[in-house]
Amino acid sequence: MKQSKIPHRFYLTEDQMPKQWYNLRADMKEQPEPMLNPATGKPAQAEDLYPVFCEKLAKQEMDGKTRYIDIPEEVQEMYKIYRPSPLVRAYQLERALGTPAKIYYKFEGNNTSGSHKLNSAIAQAYYAKEEGLKGLTTETGAGQWGTALSEACAYFDIPLTVYMVKTSYEQKPFRKTIMQTFDADVIPSPSMTTNAGRAILETNPNTSGSLGCAISEAVEKAVTTEGHRYVLGSVLNQVLLHQSIIGLETKQAMELLGEYPDIVIGCAGGGSNLGGLIAPFMQDKLMGKADPEILAIEPVSCPSFTRGKYAYDFCDTGKITPMAKMYTLGCGFIPSADHAGGLRYHGMSPILSKLYHDGYMKAKSVAQTKVFEVANLFAKYETILPAPESAHAILGAVEEALRCKETGEEKTILFGLTGTGYFDMTAYASYKDGSMKDYIPTDEDLQKGFDALPQI
Repeated sequence: MKQSKIPHRFYLTEDQMPKQWYNLRADMKEQPEPMLNPATGKPAQAEDLYPVFCEKLAKQEMDGKTRYIDIPEEVQEMYKIYRPSPLVRAYQLERALGTPAKIYYKFEGNNTSGSHKLNSAIAQAYYAKEEGLKGLTTETGAGQWGTALSEACAYFDIPLTVYMVKTSYEQKPFRKTIMQTFDADVIPSPSMTTNAGRAILETNPNTSGSLGCAISEAVEKAVTTEGHRYVLGSVLNQVLLHQSIIGLETKQAMELLGEYPDIVIGCAGGGSNLGGLIAPFMQDKLMGKADPEILAIEPVSCPSFTRGKYAYDFCDTGKITPMAKMYTLGCGFIPSADHAGGLRYHGMSPILSKLYHDGYMKAKSVAQTKVFEVANLFAKYETILPAPESAHAILGAVEEALRCKETGEEKTILFGLTGTGYFDMTAYASYKDGSMKDYIPTDEDLQKGFDALPQI
C-alpha cells in the first residue's frame, strides 16, 4: 500500500472490535513457573486465591490452556465508550527525525483515566459486581490504575479503597482528586490504617513508599473486611489477558493497512501494557508465523529486567501474597522517587519474565532526563503530552528510528503510547527548570533486595 493512503489516525469500526481476549500462555512453549502458596510452599490452586480475588478472576489467573476467552457483553458495552483506540502514524515525528522508518503508536489515553488501565479495571469491576461483592481494594503508583478502577467501580456501583504510593500521592494531588470524584477512598501508603503499613513505617518512618508496600496494605484490607476482594492493575496473568485487547486491535488495524511491525516497543513496569500490546505479535513469533523484535524499556531507577534476578519472590513488601517466579529486585526494594511512578514495581510479570528469560524479547533501561527530553520532542510534533511511563517507549522508538536513519533501513516501528501526562506537570516542570536528576541504584543497593529473596 502506498504511504499516501495510510491515514494519520486509523480506527477500527465498532463492529470490528475484538469480542474475545487472547491468553498468550496458551501458545507459550513452556509455561511460567506456578505461583507458590506462601503458607505451604506448594503450587497455588485457584481455590487458594478465592479469599483475595474474585473467583472468575482467580480461575483466569491459573488458566494456561484456554487460548481465547469471551469478553462479557457488559464489559464490551463499557469498552465502546472509549474503544476502539486509534492506531496513529507518527508522520510529523518521522519528518522531525529525518528517518526512513515508519513509526506507529497505539494511543490508549482517550478516556478519563488517561491510560490503558481502564481495559482491565472494567473487567475486574464487572466480575466483582457479578459475584455480589460489597467492595474492592487496590493500590496505585502514578495514579493511572487507581483512577481507572475508580471510574469502573463508579460505573458498576462498587465501593473502592485505593492505597496510593506516598510519593505519587504527594507529587500528583490531582490524581487523588479524580479518584475522589468517582467516590473512591484514597489513602497514602504506607499508612497507619493496616498492620502492614504500621510495620513498614516502624522500620522506615520516612519511606516514600512503593507499589509493594501499597499492595500489602490493600491485600490486608481486603482479606480482613467481609465481602471485599483485592484487584491489581499489572503483573498478574489475568491483567495481561484483559490488556490483550490493545494488541488485538493493533494487529487487526495494521493488517487492514497492509502493515506489520519489524519491532514492537513498550514501557515496562509490571508488564500490563507491554504484555497487552505484544500479545498477538508474540503469538506469531511463538508459532513461527513472523519474527518481530520485541523490546521492553524500563527506568534505570527500577531495572527489574536488566539488573534483576529471575527468582521466586513475594509480590508485596509485607510478604502476604503468593510467590511468583519473575525478574525481581526483591520485594523489599524501595525505588527512588522518580517521576515514572507506574514503572516502580520491584518485579515483572511472570509471563513476560519467562519470555524474556527464554530469549523471545529484549530489554533496555533508560534515565528519566533522556525520557523527558524525548517526551518534549514528541509533544511538539505529535500534539500529545505523553505520560512519563509512555515516554520510555517513545525513547525506544526514537532511538530505533535514528538507527534506521544511519543505516538506511526502512523498518516499521510500533510502540505503545499508554497514556497522557497532563497530571504529571510537576515532572515536566522539574525537567524544564533543570532540577530533575537521574537515580541509578548501586550494586550494593540491589544486593540488599537480592539477599532477602525467598530460598526456593
